[in-house]
Order: sequence, then C-alpha cells, then structure tokens
Amino acid sequence: MTTIHQNRPKIKRPLAVHVMAKPSGAICNIDCTYCFYLEKEKLYPDKARGQWKMGDEELEAYVKQYIEAQDIPVVNFAWQGGEPTLMGVDFYRKAVKLQKQYAGKKQISNAFQTNAILIDDEWGEFLAKEKFLIGVSIDGPKDIHNRYRVGRGGEPTWDKVMTGIEVLKKHNVEFNTLTVLHKHNADHPKELYQFLTREVGSHFLQFIPIVERVADKLPAHFLQLVGPEFRDGATVTEWSVGSEQYGRFLNGVFDQWVRKDIGQYFIQIFDTTLAGWMGQNPGLCIFAETCGDAMIIEHNGDVYSCDHFVYPEYNLGNVADTTIREMAESPKQRKFGTDKRDTLPEYCRKCEFRFACNGGCPKQRFTKTPDGEDGLNYLCAGYKTFFGHTQPYMKAMVNELRNGQPAANIMQKTSLIPESSHNPYTGVGRNDNCPCDSGKKFKRCHGST
Repeated sequence: MTTIHQNRPKIKRPLAVHVMAKPSGAICNIDCTYCFYLEKEKLYPDKARGQWKMGDEELEAYVKQYIEAQDIPVVNFAWQGGEPTLMGVDFYRKAVKLQKQYAGKKQISNAFQTNAILIDDEWGEFLAKEKFLIGVSIDGPKDIHNRYRVGRGGEPTWDKVMTGIEVLKKHNVEFNTLTVLHKHNADHPKELYQFLTREVGSHFLQFIPIVERVADKLPAHFLQLVGPEFRDGATVTEWSVGSEQYGRFLNGVFDQWVRKDIGQYFIQIFDTTLAGWMGQNPGLCIFAETCGDAMIIEHNGDVYSCDHFVYPEYNLGNVADTTIREMAESPKQRKFGTDKRDTLPEYCRKCEFRFACNGGCPKQRFTKTPDGEDGLNYLCAGYKTFFGHTQPYMKAMVNELRNGQPAANIMQKTSLIPESSHNPYTGVGRNDNCPCDSGKKFKRCHGST
C-alpha cells in the first residue's frame, strides 16, 4: 500500500546557515541543575567571570560575516547563553545598529532566549521597539519550575520569571516559551500545557527533552557531560527524561491540543511532525536528514559545529581568522552534517517513521539497536510512541491541507480523543517497573504515594 509520506516531494535544503550567538558565553545569573552549558566555562579556564563578554570587534565581525553568509532574503539572529541579558541593553543597541549597517537589501529579525529575570521596563521598551521575538525559559507551575531552575544560591526563581513575563506583556513584546522536559515534570502533560497556554499566555510552545550523560571517571578539569562518541563509562543523569516518559508526555499534550486548540496554539514538535507528513522540510535540525547548518559563536569569536557539540574537537575556528561562510562550507563541518545520515543504523533506515525523525539529534544517539548496532537515539522509544499515536490525526490534517482546508477542521469532524487524564500509571502493577524509567519497582517509586 502506498502511504502519504511515500508520495512526499523531494526536500531541498535551504541555502542558509544559522549561527546562534552566545555573547556572554556560559555565564548565567542562575544555576539550573540540568544545564549542559554552564560547564563550558572550562573551555576558557584563564578567563575570570567578568571577562566573558563579546567585544566590539567580535560583534561586528559576527554581524557582518553572518549576513554575508546568507543566500536568503531574511537573516534571523538568535541570541542565547548562558544568559544574554547579562550583556546589557546597550550591547544589543550596538548589534541592531551594525545589522542595519550591513543588511543591504536583506531583512533582519532577532530572537532572544532568556530566563526573563532581568527583564525590566528598559528592556521591554527596547525589545518592543526593535521587534525582538523573545523565548522565555520556564518549566511549569511554581513547584515544578523551582525543582531545577534555581538561583546561584539555590533560591527559587519562578516569581522573578513571572514578573519578567508581565513586563513583556506590558510592552506588547511577542514571546513564546521553552520548557525543558526532565524526569520530574514530564509526568504532568496536562498541568504543564494548561499552565503555559492559559496562565502564562504562550501561543508557541517548545518542549525540549533534556538527555545528558556524565562521565564515570574523568579529571575534574575535563567537561563531564559527554558526547555520543563516549561509548562506555558514562551514565545518564538522574534528571534526564526517560524515553517512553517523553513519548507519553507528548501524547498527553497532543490529546488536549488536537481536540480544542489546533490553529490557536502551536507546539514546535507537532508542527515539524506535520511538515514531515506533508513532505516539507521539518525546519528543525534534529529531524532533518542531515544537519550542520546550525552552529554557534562563543563570546570570543570561536565558532563550534553545534550548540550541543561545544567541545574542543568541534571548534571550527574564529571569526578573526576565518569567515563564517568558510567555516560553514568547510569539509569538517560538511562531514559533521552528513554523518547524521551516513551513520544511521540499519534499524533506523528501515523504520516506518524515518521520514519524520531521521534518527533525531546526533548528541542523543548513544544507545544500541535491538540487533546490537551502535547509534540508536536514546529517545527512540518515545519518538515511536508519539509518531504512532499521532499518525491518524496527522494524516487527517494532511488531507485537509491538501484539499485547501485548515487543519483545524479535524476538530469538528470527529471525536478523535476521548477525555482522559492520561495517567501513565494506570494499570501498573506494584511489582512492575515504574513507567517513569527510574529502574525502580512501581511500589518503591511513584506507586508509593
């Protein structure tokens, strides 16, 4: 039988490269337990904390070279960290001035990922004036958010984040939310979704699964959170989301969204999955066949292959010596991108959902396939759970769109999902393994409450 995705047109890669800027490097004003980037301070051991700031020369080289590297009419700048607000408003005033100086006939947009703690009226006025799109990092309601997103003294941060969000609303700054999914919030899809949409007021949601491994034995001055090539001697961190737990979370959110909210709220992974079914480019590197077009620039001008591969062996050079275009087109970076496809296990190549997943992020491809081949994504079981559950509804939306109708029509045509709390522990026996992937018996984990 011919399926919808087998009729997909051939996807063409956009002639563009994305280089996310980290002008304050790994420096942050809070100390999230699960943050994979804070330890990157070790890459520059001779720098004091106050020296982690992008200078004027590095800023100008980045802006100029980044614009010149694009073969598309709209150039999107993304600012992240660490915490980018630590640079102060004047730094971004300089950046915008340089963008206008070098833009030529190209249009410029800016996106900004922040914990929102330092957002005040000065920030609000600037961000509104320059039309920055703001991503706010928030992990859910107060008790969930404060589990891992704490200040440098261990203090809770939720109240300050919510205050920053109110400032953004006051100045009509467009914002969305980024929620890190970890072991302790991924069991609450309904609570998180309702909070983020109805209370925070976010209409575009990103759910990012945190999956990291810590080396069992490495010298203290080494980076402890290791990459996928580190096959042995590393353990998945206790805060990492479980694979099937992740899939259940996505299904729980999807079952709320598909009944009532299509066209009103936008969840990144739902959009990219639908794009896959439509035969379109997913627009997200982790689900593309190859990657390598999403690099990062550190505070000192160093460029790395990817935000998740900021390790010495993935340093591509510095903008003071080599242009961004040259680094993006270098054999080293092209190989980094095509390795995503070329090292895909046979198990994945034969998977019915390969078109939607393409093996996921290479950083998470450190487990073995059922037949013992290296390179299976840690989240594979979760992805399969999600893709399988949503398949009939994705097909229904594809049919609507191909007939020139809005995807939201499927909410009117069928009662697709029965009302359910989607409790992942329903029916689990006391002596069964707990569904949260803790490795404990249910009675000694979530079944004990």
